[in-house]
Formats: sequence, C-alpha cells, structure tokens
Amino acid sequence: MLKAGVLGAGHLGKIHLRLLEQSENYNLIGFYDASQSQAKSIVEEFGYQLFNSVEELIDAVDVVDIVTPTFAHFEVAKQAIKAGKHVFIEKPITNTVAEAQQLIELANTHGVKGQVGHVERFNPAYTAVANKIDNPMFIESHRLAEFNPRGTDVPVVLDLMIHDIDAILSVVHSEVKHISASGVSVISETPDIANARIEFENGCVANLTASRISLKNMRKSRFFQRDAYISVDFFEKKCEVVKMKDAPETPDDFAMILQNAEGIKKQIYFDNPNVPSNNAILDELDTFAEAIKNDSIPIVSLEQGKKALEVALKIIDCF
Repeated sequence: MLKAGVLGAGHLGKIHLRLLEQSENYNLIGFYDASQSQAKSIVEEFGYQLFNSVEELIDAVDVVDIVTPTFAHFEVAKQAIKAGKHVFIEKPITNTVAEAQQLIELANTHGVKGQVGHVERFNPAYTAVANKIDNPMFIESHRLAEFNPRGTDVPVVLDLMIHDIDAILSVVHSEVKHISASGVSVISETPDIANARIEFENGCVANLTASRISLKNMRKSRFFQRDAYISVDFFEKKCEVVKMKDAPETPDDFAMILQNAEGIKKQIYFDNPNVPSNNAILDELDTFAEAIKNDSIPIVSLEQGKKALEVALKIIDCF
C-alpha cells in the first residue's frame, strides 16, 4: 500500500481523507491544513494524524494529495516532487500554464507521477460511453449550478467549465484553432456565467455554457459524430447512444427508418448502456495508485491538466 497524506482539509479535502482511508491501495498517514482551528476540529471528529508542517507530511508519505486552494498548488506540488513524491493535484492544476509546465518538467526530472483531479472523467455515465465517442464533429455542453459562495473566488470557467474542457480535449484528437467566448459577472467579482466556442483544426466545434447562478443543477454533454449521437448526463448519471446504420432491405415492423432527399435509408438504433454505480473520486485516486505501481501514464496526466488550464485561460482572456 502506498503511504498517502493530504494537504488541505476543507470540504473536498475531508472527502479525500475519508476515501483514502477506505481505499485498498493507500495507507492514510495523515494531513496538514494551514488553518489550526479547521485542523483541530478534523482531528477531534475523525482522529486523523495532524502534521505540523507541509515538509513533515511530505517526508512521511509516498503520495501527496493536494487539495489546497488553487493558488497554493504550485508551491506545495513543487516541494513534494523535489522530494521524490508522487502528486495528485485537484483541478485546476495550477494558476498559470508556466507553473504547470514547470511541474511537468520537475516530475520528469525526479521520476515521479502526477495526476490532476478532473473527476468527471471517472463519472460512470461518461466512462460507459467514452469508448463510443469516435471523432465527434459537434459537441454541446451545459454545466449549470445553483449559487454557492464556495468557489466564487475564481471565474466560473475555472470553477465549473474546466470539467467539460478536459472531457472534450480527451476525445477530440486535434489542436485548438480558435476560441471565442463571453462572460458576465452577476454576483461575484469574476464571471458567474460564461459561454465559449472552441473550434479545432479538424473542423470539430464545441459549444460550452457554464453558470453558477442557475435555478437548477444541470451537467449534460452531447456529442455528434458521423452516424451517431451520444448524450451524457453527468448529474443524473445517465447516458444514451443513438446510432444510424444503413437500413436493411426488409426492416421489421417496429424499425425507425429515415430517408434523405437522395433516397438513402437509415435505421435508427437506440442504446442505453449500463451505468454501474461508483465513487468517482475514489476511482480517480485508485487509478492513480495503479499508474504508480504499474509505471503507466495516469488517466488524467499533468500534461492533460495543463492543456485544460491553457484552454480555460484563453477563454477567460476573451472576456
């Protein structure tokens, strides 16, 4: 089992502590949090070992799980990597692309692994259809959330939209050609609602909307490709695949047939893949452990985290 420690024990940090304790791949050693009152309450409630400094925790573990505010990611990750420790970093990877690149280079130099916490890649509705998304040419994503003061210190693009940016970049195997976007600050000092259009070199277009001032929660993405439409509901954990194939000469009575202007007939097939229940955060932590043990590339590598951040910052620059 890999010895693991958590840096940052806020809302998400507490979830990571609990899941690392449950995992069969990790031995949870303890945590550090800059807030003494926060740290004390966690020790009293859960009994986790509290370290007196970042350095002490890093020295005691094999894997450092970084769940601090984003502005602190770079410095603590740099410390951990230089000490030869593997790092799991919550999204976004860092504040700047230059910082992310420096972490990548340090990880390569010191021979350690790094993974970024883009948890939607482990959402069961997404994993159920990810292998069916093949060369999409139009993508539409909506990520709407009810207002929550937590997280409003960063633009909605880095808070919410970056999840969809990462998922899209993982299935569109082409370079970004052009980005246009708009954002509006309604309650916060930074944009609370944003829309972005990402155009890729291969002709694919992705249209993304994110809001944290919605009256209801919605996390849906739709992928359109040749002869197929794939829908993923990240919130309800449901997915649907609609395929079109050449219609047989003698379709059955219940077949759905479409005929275009040229007389070509297509039959529509509906598929609702099985979506197993899981804990996406536990899965991302466990797959990182497997990547370390097998010396393989993590599912969401530091390089991918950097690419998602790069696109997100380009979107923000359009405002």
